[in-house]
Amino acid sequence: PNPHATAEQVKAAFDDPKLANVLYHDWEAGTYDEKWSISYDERCISYATGVFNAVAGEAGQPYPTAMELGSGTGFFLLNLMQGGVIKKGSVTDLSPGMVQVALRNAEKLGLDVDGRVADAERIPYPDNSFDLVVGHAVLHHIPDVQAAFREVLRVLKPGGRFVFAGEPTKIGDFYARKLGQFTWWLTTNVTKFGPLNGWRRPQEELDESSRAAALEAVVDIHTFDPGDLERMAAGAGAVGVRAATEEFAAALAGWPIRTFEAAVPQEKLTVRWRLFAYHLWLRLSALDKKVLSKVLPRELFYNVMITGRKPDAPAGP
Repeated sequence: PNPHATAEQVKAAFDDPKLANVLYHDWEAGTYDEKWSISYDERCISYATGVFNAVAGEAGQPYPTAMELGSGTGFFLLNLMQGGVIKKGSVTDLSPGMVQVALRNAEKLGLDVDGRVADAERIPYPDNSFDLVVGHAVLHHIPDVQAAFREVLRVLKPGGRFVFAGEPTKIGDFYARKLGQFTWWLTTNVTKFGPLNGWRRPQEELDESSRAAALEAVVDIHTFDPGDLERMAAGAGAVGVRAATEEFAAALAGWPIRTFEAAVPQEKLTVRWRLFAYHLWLRLSALDKKVLSKVLPRELFYNVMITGRKPDAPAGP
């Protein structure tokens, strides 16, 4: 892991999306769970299993073996394992720092997990290795998404399923970025003055955040139209492909909140604040599911989820 990229490395990464992904995610690995309010308790177990079941259903659970592509710190796989969706897991990521943290998280939770540093376009596992492949917020980082789908289908057993969630839609990414950029600018400027100065992170931390965040333009390669993503997976050979979307009102509030939390000292974020943010997200997510998803086009929502299967093995003679 290389958590402190030099200016020269960052400059080189602007011409190399895979290097950018390694540097950016190594930089974030140690604080990623805190930044995104990731936990391995009932809150995130419920979220992970809810997202999975919403797009893939509960049939086939528990899956005997599963691999997470672009696992980051293990959020999706480890919480699905705790929720009874998966028995044995493997984490993979292009970032050594992320694999290291994911394996450490798995060990703390007492889960049966192995891990490898891996390129999603060349997955280092044999054909027909897994019953399930999952990923959360990973496809938009991969240069050749269809090549990754082909690799996912290769390592799946016949009839095996994939589930990817947390991918940005084209429209959702536009408004989320604008909200995040405005919130960062507002927070870092307002906290320069008077009594709010105590809410300002040290300038060197803000500078490092800004330098690393500059790589987001390189590591966030794609946004997706749900229909295009379905066609991409089907074109790679998947069957039973289906995409769904979530979070509109929740994203409009969530992105400013998360950006604000990243811009201020962590000790300022009290338990009361975190509970407020969490319960607001719950209420707005419920509004999205019960009301807005029934009246708004799926393309307006921030997250797209997709599932599909590897074709069954042909019957013998």
